[in-house]
Amino acid sequence: MLDAAERVRIGGPHFEDFEVGQVFGDAPALTLTSGHAALHQALTGDRLRLPLDAELSRAVTGRDATLAHPNLVCDVAIGQSTGPTQLVRGNLFYRGLVLQHPVFVGDTLSSRTEVVALRQNRPRSDGTATGLVVLRIRTENQHREPVLDFWRCPMIPLRDATAQTGHADRFDDIPVDLDPAALRAAIPADWRLDLMRERVSGPSFADLQAGTIWDIEGRDTVTAAPELVRLTLNVASVHVDAGAGAHGRRLVYGGHTISMAAAQVARALPNLLTIVAWRGCDHLAPVFEGDVLSTELTLEAKQPASDGGLVDLRARVAAHREGADEPVPVLDWRLVGVMA
Repeated sequence: MLDAAERVRIGGPHFEDFEVGQVFGDAPALTLTSGHAALHQALTGDRLRLPLDAELSRAVTGRDATLAHPNLVCDVAIGQSTGPTQLVRGNLFYRGLVLQHPVFVGDTLSSRTEVVALRQNRPRSDGTATGLVVLRIRTENQHREPVLDFWRCPMIPLRDATAQTGHADRFDDIPVDLDPAALRAAIPADWRLDLMRERVSGPSFADLQAGTIWDIEGRDTVTAAPELVRLTLNVASVHVDAGAGAHGRRLVYGGHTISMAAAQVARALPNLLTIVAWRGCDHLAPVFEGDVLSTELTLEAKQPASDGGLVDLRARVAAHREGADEPVPVLDWRLVGVMA
């Protein structure tokens, strides 16, 4: 029992508090409901067909439940991993993300987060100090089936800017590309891709040519950024508290930027069934509420599979903001989708 006079700090650890091998698994499990799906869609405007059309989802997947948007699934997994990174200053990268099992509305997700590498940064000229914490995140559904397994790298401040932790890990063990076997296994083998082609107009997998670039003219303004943070159990302070970061403004959660890019991708490729992997995702600069985002999409490669195929896409996102003479590059996202 706590002493009545004792003060208990509730918050995230500083960089000095991390050790390689630490495991965090105390985030609440989350059951995805139609409410989660509706709010996610309202915040992003995504037009990916299967999460929107229950009848089409049943026909293509063979499941009575509606497919959950893959970006909603990723946002929840990332949110569940933010307990130890509440003090994050920014997230540098994601690596090796593969959706190993489709997720449907009604499924329950839980995540386990492990510290796999630590590297202290050089102190900044302003007297602050930070370190990089590489986390491996494993997410499973209510049947203990693996859903996600990926790495992310948040930057965490030191409590004592003069401390020397000795952490200088190399990140050589963090994969720079996807496991081909894991990627092949993620392709839903029993989905009826032919039904998608019959019911949806637009270019199919066979029509696409590697090297094609789409300049997506429809831009979109970032709004209601804290709402997506709260929806997905993300407790990083910089996304809800303007005083918690270095910019004097709330930092938009990176998953929000990625989800808005995904919405623009779906407009370019109406026969995209789902996103099954991220080859890489680099945040190039911060995004703030009110920024207007535009996306340039490139088809880097295509691979026939399962009556359709995999498409390797690269989405380069820029933020147009008041006071800036030129658009600011904010995201370089290399994703893999399934096309009918």
